[in-house]
Amino acid sequence: MNLDIRKVVTVVEEVRADGQRAVEKPIKKAAAIAVIKNPFAGRYVEDLTLLTDVGEYLGGFLTRRAVEALGIAREEVENYGKAAIIGMDGELEHGAAILHPKLGKPMREEVNGGKAIVPSAKKLGGPGTTLDVPLHYKDAAFVRTHYDAMEIRLHDAPKADEIVVAIAVTSGGRPHPRIGGLQKHEIKGEDGLR
Repeated sequence: MNLDIRKVVTVVEEVRADGQRAVEKPIKKAAAIAVIKNPFAGRYVEDLTLLTDVGEYLGGFLTRRAVEALGIAREEVENYGKAAIIGMDGELEHGAAILHPKLGKPMREEVNGGKAIVPSAKKLGGPGTTLDVPLHYKDAAFVRTHYDAMEIRLHDAPKADEIVVAIAVTSGGRPHPRIGGLQKHEIKGEDGLR
């Protein structure tokens, strides 16, 4: 696999309060982000296998970095998500090739589980483009208390011939959840939904 990584960035947030109240236990969010050269920038290529292989590698590499940044055991990760920003000489399908066919399996292995689909987002953009990495509970997508997102932005990426790939993980759901729905302690863990 030919992979040209310009840089890797790790971002950690620690939520200690939200609204007018402190949280009982700080909630950590971490994103590991790679800025890679897009081998197909500026041209149409039918076979995107190279990018699916890149996704497989980045799924493990970035998830491992993000989990380490949280400072918790991998089985303690609760939320996950993935996203990509494709530079303007690329196309949305380049991000899809990285995120969808192979990235999920090594990501799930790194969080010791992951029965739920890994939520994702992708868009075209230039340096400084912001993107919300969608997040939800790793073993049951319908756990409403964990619907969240983590914003990423790199001031110098992606250049027109680059792709920004991000993996985000958290140690918990939203602060002070109180809108009802399926709770973490109620999941059955049978189908990745409930």
